[in-house]
Amino acid sequence: MKGDPKSRGFSTRAIHAGQSPEPVTGAVAVPIFQTSTYVHEGLGKSKGFDYARTQNPTRTALEQNVASLEGGLRGHAYASGMAAISALMTLVRADERVVLSRNVYGGTYRLLVQVLDRWRIHPVWVDTTDLDAIRAALREPARLVIVESPTNPLMEITDLRAVATLAHEAGALLAVDNTFLSPYFQRPLELGADAVVHSTTKFLNGHSDSIGGVLVSTRPEDADWFAFVQKSVGAILSPFDCFLTMRGIKTLAVRMERHERNAHAVARLLDEHPKVARVFYPGLPSFPGHEIHARQASGFGAMIAFEVADFESARRLLDRLEVWSLAESLGGVESLACHPATMTHASIPKERRKELGVSDELVRFSVGIEDQADLLGDLERGLQEI
Repeated sequence: MKGDPKSRGFSTRAIHAGQSPEPVTGAVAVPIFQTSTYVHEGLGKSKGFDYARTQNPTRTALEQNVASLEGGLRGHAYASGMAAISALMTLVRADERVVLSRNVYGGTYRLLVQVLDRWRIHPVWVDTTDLDAIRAALREPARLVIVESPTNPLMEITDLRAVATLAHEAGALLAVDNTFLSPYFQRPLELGADAVVHSTTKFLNGHSDSIGGVLVSTRPEDADWFAFVQKSVGAILSPFDCFLTMRGIKTLAVRMERHERNAHAVARLLDEHPKVARVFYPGLPSFPGHEIHARQASGFGAMIAFEVADFESARRLLDRLEVWSLAESLGGVESLACHPATMTHASIPKERRKELGVSDELVRFSVGIEDQADLLGDLERGLQEI
């Protein structure tokens, strides 16, 4: 893309950033460079590519594209969202503290509690919607603050700009998992975060046909380190998955608009339905954190959670749905229904889930881009089964 990429609009950058026409043939789509190594022109003379674990042109294109969309310095693509979070955690040394949102994805909890405890990394779980709680947690030195906003699955909203200020005053870095909203709706780096992490599996790819993750950083030293981790650990995203993710990102803007329109309609139906006890969706004006979210994001996204009467009611609803598919994951064009307590958050002990509010009667929806009438009709029929 000629000219200053920063001067271009979001959709233009989603389609073009990092994706100049291929120089040999002029191909519009970045080719899948399915190679393990590269021939050197002579001893000590290469074309900038040595070994595909370290560099791959398809991966470089994706990394430049996502970095442009998030407004970061550089991006680094990994084999999964958890691989990206694991790479982020390599910034932390033994006996250092990490302050995290108490209500995070179950895989993140499992990584900190069951894997990184062997490296004496100390997680401090706090309600990051409470700035006093963060301030208290940062009275002792911490290396990193990790925030989800909205959280998974209860959609808790954190004031990212305020947390960035608190983290930096305490000498800590702030990283934000932006998977739920994508850079189309929220750009944490513009609010003061030092790094952003995504599961590209979700809205960035958008078609439920690829697993991946990406880290975008603002500090040169972090960017260099994440590249070193790619090279040293090797949990890189394959060229084909990079290609699929770039293909998905080209339609990110139009997909997110449709996702959100459908989500608003679903949230209204749930909020007004007598068999639904409570709805967790930042787009509802009555939802705690609605005003903060509206300040720091341009949209409310497509993730909704809600409670029915009990586990049996949740089971009957999920068994009845036809257009909605019962499955883990989120962010694809198809609508997915999930029972967090037995699916995405099953790795969290039951008592811990109870403390967090991840109850047996909680259902989570990832609202897709199907015809709205079909989604609402299917949901109405499902709720009648309760």
